Amino acid sequence: MQDLKSRTKRFAIDCWVLCEKLPKSREFDAWVRQLIKSSSSVGANYRASQRAKSTADFINKLKIVEEEVDESVYWLELLLEILPNYETEINKLIGEGKELLAITVASIKTARKNKN
Repeated sequence: MQDLKSRTKRFAIDCWVLCEKLPKSREFDAWVRQLIKSSSSVGANYRASQRAKSTADFINKLKIVEEEVDESVYWLELLLEILPNYETEINKLIGEGKELLAITVASIKTARKNKN
């Protein structure tokens, strides 16, 4: 299995590649910017979690990852609603986002359990 550092980086790149293909308009621009910001934040904050100074810091950084990946899935779901021609590509990204979310939530639960 690909490690999370690589997966979160790939997720950001794949979201960027999708965004590059989308129509250029004011409406799309707002959503594209949001998706690029949130999807790239997933990997950046995961990397930061690996350098955490404490268990509490680790959990805090993973909570940010959780929020950002969930936000990314939200933007992808919105795009899916209005771009049925991209269904396969967007659903693949949604699936990866949901997997990353599940892994992150499980990691947070494990860290909390081990902390106590």
